[in-house]
Amino acid sequence: MQFKDLKISKSVLLAVTEEGYETPTPIQEKAIPVIMEGVDLVGCAQTGTGKTAAFAIPILSQLHPIVSKATKGKKIKTLVVTPTRELAIQIGEAFDTYGKFINTRQLTIFGGVSQVPQVDQLKKGVDILITTPGRLLDLHKQGFIDLNNLLHLVLDEADQMFDMGFINDVKKIIKLTPSDRQTLLFSATMPLAIRELADQFLNNPATVQVTPISSTTEMVRQQIYFVDKPEKKQLLLHLLQTEGLKNVLVFSRTKHGADNIAKSLHKNNFKAEAIHGDKSQSARQRVLNAFKDKEIDILVATDVAARGIDIELLPYVINFDLPNIPETYVHRIGRTGRAGNSGLSISFCSKDEEPYWKDILKLTRSNVKTIEDHPFPWKGTPKKTADTTEEKSQTNNNKRSGKSKPKSNRKSDNAKKNKKRWY
Repeated sequence: MQFKDLKISKSVLLAVTEEGYETPTPIQEKAIPVIMEGVDLVGCAQTGTGKTAAFAIPILSQLHPIVSKATKGKKIKTLVVTPTRELAIQIGEAFDTYGKFINTRQLTIFGGVSQVPQVDQLKKGVDILITTPGRLLDLHKQGFIDLNNLLHLVLDEADQMFDMGFINDVKKIIKLTPSDRQTLLFSATMPLAIRELADQFLNNPATVQVTPISSTTEMVRQQIYFVDKPEKKQLLLHLLQTEGLKNVLVFSRTKHGADNIAKSLHKNNFKAEAIHGDKSQSARQRVLNAFKDKEIDILVATDVAARGIDIELLPYVINFDLPNIPETYVHRIGRTGRAGNSGLSISFCSKDEEPYWKDILKLTRSNVKTIEDHPFPWKGTPKKTADTTEEKSQTNNNKRSGKSKPKSNRKSDNAKKNKKRWY
């Protein structure tokens, strides 16, 4: 199937074609016809599979015949809610790209910057509003946003909004919209809270799922290094120096950690910058643009800040800290291996992170290569971290012999507590 077979607007099709796209991705092929029919939809697919175009293209096609050519008096007809500023900007760019031959006007707003220019644009009238939850509710409360004419509501990266504590804001936003809107919910994973949200606010939604929600793309090779925590920085420097890695996205669990990693790299003459929620929007965008333009070689990011990073040719992702939620690992390594390109994911695991790694293996059932030949292995005799096939076989053998599961394989209380909200 090609885009020309999807019955989208000819003007939108022209814009898509000019971008060099002929064949839709699986999520686009399945979602676009459903959205064009006006049906509510729950779309589940890995990050990097083209979800933004999957809703932007059909929405623009629906708006094309009904939007006014006049620049004044426009009413908000499409609302896209997303968790981060960076992702909002990228979605706005996508609507600009695919809608360049039609009369829609879109505006992207978010917190952390002055609201004055945003309010000025709202007063002039917009057809499409892309926003983060906090700024939307703030400006609505001030009377600058009217959602009474809304046709489409898109909740993008719904699982991340839930994880970031936006779930109540999302519910408030939904209640501000007309009941006859078309609602589209997109998510890379589908935890129980998101399914409950869909059941409560969507009207007989169609479901589109193109890959298992726990799967990692086959285009990404995965490696794991078992290293003592104090030596992680030395291992990172060792890999960067010996392997000559460039265009590397490094994940840190905390903002403070991201800053420290970047400072350490600077001291060793690497072009590196950190990006996280404490940085101003202008600083974050400057660093992100510099990374995309290859002016810096290494970008150190927290999960929240990295959510808006979409670089097709990103070759390397390094998990300096393992995430305590296994689905986050899927999100992280999905930053590489995009658009048919191969990628490499490298993870560092300290002893205290071993429960997290076992949870990741249990969820993804990935084939991950353990790199044992490196200068900074665990001191002493490390516990063997089996791959999922070996772990499953051992469990079955224990059951047949009547042995209970060894204590070393039980999840720590802390790991259970951190994961509780996902199950």
